[in-house]
Amino acid sequence: MRRTMWAITLLAIAPGVAAQVDSYPRPASMSAFLMDRADEIALARSAAPESIAREATVLILGPDGYTTGVEGTNGFVCLVARGWLAAFDWAEYWNARVRAADCLNPAAASFLVPLFKLRSELVMRGSSREEVLAAVRNGYASGALPTLEQGAIEYMMSPVAYLTDTGGNQPHLMFLTSSDDAGSWGANLEKSPVMAAPYWFFFSDDPALLKGLPQVMVVLVAVPTWSDGSADETEN
Repeated sequence: MRRTMWAITLLAIAPGVAAQVDSYPRPASMSAFLMDRADEIALARSAAPESIAREATVLILGPDGYTTGVEGTNGFVCLVARGWLAAFDWAEYWNARVRAADCLNPAAASFLVPLFKLRSELVMRGSSREEVLAAVRNGYASGALPTLEQGAIEYMMSPVAYLTDTGGNQPHLMFLTSSDDAGSWGANLEKSPVMAAPYWFFFSDDPALLKGLPQVMVVLVAVPTWSDGSADETEN
């Protein structure tokens, strides 16, 4: 599996590297992140098999952040994530081309939807990533943001998602866990199909950066087919 693809699809980024952080300047207009409503709904639903996505709630991004575009009934939530929903120092954080179709099961939605809504509201209002990070910390300190539940899964199986300028897309599932022991998952070991990385910052475990943030690790497992059932033919 491509390491570049993995790093991007984890939506996690490396801190403390100024060249990376500054390599993608913020666009002049936040309208560059917006999509046609129907196109966004279709792309969001493409993240998971139709049997899941057809009854899912769909979030769409507007000038004030994410709102409900379609009210679902099965507890799943699908959306198109932008680069600034990644960890806080990815080189493509402000890349307006990123369209990461994602479908969250109920446990993942409980944790991520309030977080995504807070971050998107602040970003669309013009807040810097430092201001967003401070607001996230405050959200956890006050109890306004929920903690992670067990069994959180994200479906990222869209054949038409745009994950990074470096290219690469592959159908996969992501499991969110409060563990920090990748080895207990058999992750990142030679020939293991399982990979894992921290959620908030990709390369750093600096206690100062992680202060006030809950422990979250992302575990990624590739799957052989796209959400429409067609075979993945990407080169491993």
